[in-house]
Formats: sequence, C-alpha cells, structure tokens
Amino acid sequence: MTVLLATVLTVLFSVTALLALARLYRGPSLLDRVVAADMLLNTMVGAVGAEAAVNRHASTLPVLVVLSLLGFVGAVALVRFAVREEA
Repeated sequence: MTVLLATVLTVLFSVTALLALARLYRGPSLLDRVVAADMLLNTMVGAVGAEAAVNRHASTLPVLVVLSLLGFVGAVALVRFAVREEA
C-alpha cells in the first residue's frame, strides 16, 4: 500500500511540476511567471511534506518552514517589483 501511495504521489507531483515549468517558460507576462514559480515552490513543499508523511518522520519540518517562508517572501517581493514597474 505504501509503495502504491508513493508512486501515485510521485506521478502527481511530477506532472504538477512539469506543468508549472511549462508555464514558467511560456508565460507571456512577468506575473504569469511569478505565479508559476510560486506553484513550483508549493509543489516542492507538498512533495517534501508527502515524503515526511509517508516515511513518518518529522525531521524535514525545518525544511518545510524555510521553503514556505522563501515562497512567501519571494512572491511578495516580486509582486511589489511588478507594481512599481507598471506605475
């Protein structure tokens, strides 16, 4: 059961990451690329969280906190940069 769950999660996270990378590459505007980068980072957080849940350990909690903070600060900084550029 655990192997099947890990396989399904790997496939789903891989597809999500590939779609986010495609949007990051093709995005016509800066904000589309920002959303795609944030989606890719959120996919990484989900994958690390799923790995911790499947293997039943909490040693990756600091990694999850750092990735989440990095995503939040990066998204806010890029949106502020985009707002200044448009005005």
